[in-house]
Amino acid sequence: MDLRPFMERWGMLPPSGGTMLVAVSGGRDSVCLLHYLASLGRRRGFAVAAAHYNHLMRPTAGRDEAFVAGLCRELSVPLYVERGDVRAIARQEGWGVEEAGRRLRYDFLERTADAIGASRIATAHHLSDQAETVVLNLLRGTGPEGLAGIPPVRGRLIRPLLQTPRQEIEAYLTAHGLGHVEDETNNSMDFTRNRLRQEVWPLLAQLHPAP
Repeated sequence: MDLRPFMERWGMLPPSGGTMLVAVSGGRDSVCLLHYLASLGRRRGFAVAAAHYNHLMRPTAGRDEAFVAGLCRELSVPLYVERGDVRAIARQEGWGVEEAGRRLRYDFLERTADAIGASRIATAHHLSDQAETVVLNLLRGTGPEGLAGIPPVRGRLIRPLLQTPRQEIEAYLTAHGLGHVEDETNNSMDFTRNRLRQEVWPLLAQLHPAP
């Protein structure tokens, strides 16, 4: 897996001596991204830090935070953690739970990047996330901008894995002996994206099998 051409094309790499903040949940995608960028940073002369937002939504949230902390110790990457009761804040603000989690997470990433002087914030959105986002936007009646999906770069937010399929991510984890944690809410049908992933994509695959 070589993300450098994509990153260079979109100006994602920080300058030598700069800092990149990586959002890390502990799932396979963010573990892959952190490991790759930490290695790349050592070769290209930029620093990498990790940020983990604990949504306090699951009994296993503490396990995920501990896993990320252990991974960062192994990689010698500084870690910044914040915790927030997403369900309580969603009720208080009148937001949906998914929207509340997104707002709080990105607010934390921006504040942390400001505090450490990071010029880039990397998230682990990959090719399947891009396809799901386009379909969800279409269902919501989006305009042309929404049909473009997730932008590779928005301000200092970057998505180095955006053209990377899930299979390459899994192969990278296997090749480097990297573990990850599974978020059990990914199986919950309470969330629209999960229903799309588990019900709609299999149907689309039957209607139009990949060549």
